[in-house]
Amino acid sequence: MSDMNKKYEALFTPWKVGNVEIKNRIVMCPMGGTSLFGWFELGGCHFDKEAAKLFLERANNNVGLIIPGIAPLRDTFWGKWLWQNPKMFDELKEFMDEIHKTGAKLFVQLTAGMGRSWAITELVAPLHKNKVTRALLKPILDTNHELACPSPQPSRWAHDIICPEMTVEQIHEIIEAFAKTAKLCMDAGVDGVEVHAVHEGYLLDQFAIEFFNKRQDEYGGSFENRYRFAAEVVKAIKAECGQDYPVSLRYSVESKMKGFCEGAMPGEDYVEVGRNMEESEKAAKYLQDAGYDMLNADNGTYDSWYWAHPPMYMPENCNLDDVAHIKKFVDIPVVCAGRMDAEVGAQAVAEGRIDGVGVARQFLVDPEWITKLIEDRIEDIKPCICCHSGCFNFSSSRGHANTQDLTDTMGLARCALNPKTMQSKKYNLKPAKKVKKVAIVGGGIGGMEAALVCAQRGHTVTLYEKSGELGGVFVAAAAPSFKEKDRALIAWYIRQLSLYPIEVKLNTEVTDINALDADEIIIATGAKARRIPVKGAETAIEAVDYLLGKAPVGDKVTIIGGGLTGCEIAYDLFLQGKHPSIVEMQDDLITTPGICLANTSYLRDCFKTNNVPVHLETALVEICDGYVTVRNKDGETFQIPSDNVILSVGYNPAPLAPKAKNVHVIGDANKVGNLRTVIWGAWDVCMKI
Repeated sequence: MSDMNKKYEALFTPWKVGNVEIKNRIVMCPMGGTSLFGWFELGGCHFDKEAAKLFLERANNNVGLIIPGIAPLRDTFWGKWLWQNPKMFDELKEFMDEIHKTGAKLFVQLTAGMGRSWAITELVAPLHKNKVTRALLKPILDTNHELACPSPQPSRWAHDIICPEMTVEQIHEIIEAFAKTAKLCMDAGVDGVEVHAVHEGYLLDQFAIEFFNKRQDEYGGSFENRYRFAAEVVKAIKAECGQDYPVSLRYSVESKMKGFCEGAMPGEDYVEVGRNMEESEKAAKYLQDAGYDMLNADNGTYDSWYWAHPPMYMPENCNLDDVAHIKKFVDIPVVCAGRMDAEVGAQAVAEGRIDGVGVARQFLVDPEWITKLIEDRIEDIKPCICCHSGCFNFSSSRGHANTQDLTDTMGLARCALNPKTMQSKKYNLKPAKKVKKVAIVGGGIGGMEAALVCAQRGHTVTLYEKSGELGGVFVAAAAPSFKEKDRALIAWYIRQLSLYPIEVKLNTEVTDINALDADEIIIATGAKARRIPVKGAETAIEAVDYLLGKAPVGDKVTIIGGGLTGCEIAYDLFLQGKHPSIVEMQDDLITTPGICLANTSYLRDCFKTNNVPVHLETALVEICDGYVTVRNKDGETFQIPSDNVILSVGYNPAPLAPKAKNVHVIGDANKVGNLRTVIWGAWDVCMKI
């Protein structure tokens, strides 16, 4: 390592979990969709070659410990137990031989289940509610089993569904399955297992937390009874595999819960209804004494999901202080996850505050990020922007279960910024059969991505941008203080463009595509903001103009439109100490599918906690000097005092030219979407040129 990299040195020291030595302190944390046992497909459990490929690439790029995504002990579809599938473990054994050649270690994460946190979809919810369809569905998908809880309570995702109580017989069946499956993993050469989880409000955590567990038997009531399930799991595994076989526990230090579906903001003074620090100090020691060899820790439940899945609004290293505190109460290694910065993580390891740095989604964006860290190529690391729109886009709004498309729900752990992740067959770049001149009009994210893909395939590329900078509308999206990773992404793109023979023409507006010297033309001219036919609308500020700092605003600002952009503007204004109000015609904020509940619930909770006025099911009537007039769903009109009004009511595609044989329209110019649709769409087009 170079001198510059001395600050990362502590990350590259060996450590032990049980008697298994791990070469460095970087732990690739489990993510839904990266299971080695492809369980979320209708064909049932199988060894997932796509996930295996993902892990092997990361193992070849210097990760110390890999923990794949959850493996349910019982198949979601068809209900077969994992231990009843010996063929899968034979394939796992061959894979483990390959992993060990790289020097990496791997633990398989096994789950007891999700209970009330099972993300029941809009499609499945009505089938579950009807007794007849539920019975018909049962052999394929036993929703009662998936939703089973410590005691009856509403589903996190569909509040009108009451999850059934799990029987003692079911508990014992799960404990037995943990032991049998762990033994098969051990025999296949897997270095250890991780138990999922007294963490994030999943099933074992629901048993542990008094708020969720109202049982009257030996698995409810007292502290020992509530943690009994998790304790019996590790004891059963050790009885089957021997005391030396490492068993990690995914663990949430604090629940950060104020109530049902209501989380606590960072730094907020609140009453914890879940596991508080006092109980956690006791629980961590109790679980260690039961036999766990490591705590893989962060914070939160599905009610405060932004702690376990931090969006860009959460501070970096948001769980570090709590996790470092809990380490004082145990003798086993403790890993911390949650927007961990490599430098801060290295310092925490050096100071003995934690033992390992847990990183998850950064591995989806850039499989080589550790190698680049070692080689002191920090500026070449493609940053994760915490958008969750490829990897975990379970979305929900008022009155709706998981509104994510089922095919999408079944394809987790993909990446908005890196189409190849978990889709290596579909997005496989091959050199072009015939080298062509490609002109790209528009230097936003879509245009830059298209330029890189075409250049990587060997084409001659010219990129035209009418303004003096690259980034397009994303420059505005990246402007708020909390979007430092978005700004880093733009910088990454600009640097990558400089590494290829791509001609970039700034301050060059293309008006006639026929004048371009090109065989193929890609139109990436983005979208134009919608206008609304309301009196006084001409005095309002466009969202982009506000974000770019072109239009300063006063103290009281009304935002028309409570979609993602409108809410982020309101959050930005709130952080500046101003007084925003949101006016939205839908019955909730951010109702668009594909935006993760971890991201949207943070903004909703933030506005609620900080009394930011949100007027739902309300329409703008008129913009006047000093106020706006709006009308609510009951037909009542009222005024909101406003120094300024910002319009965030969506966009319409603005292609420079229509599609033709050699003219391709991509990104928002084709159909308004998000970064994922822009980037994946660019690949769809550029792979065929």
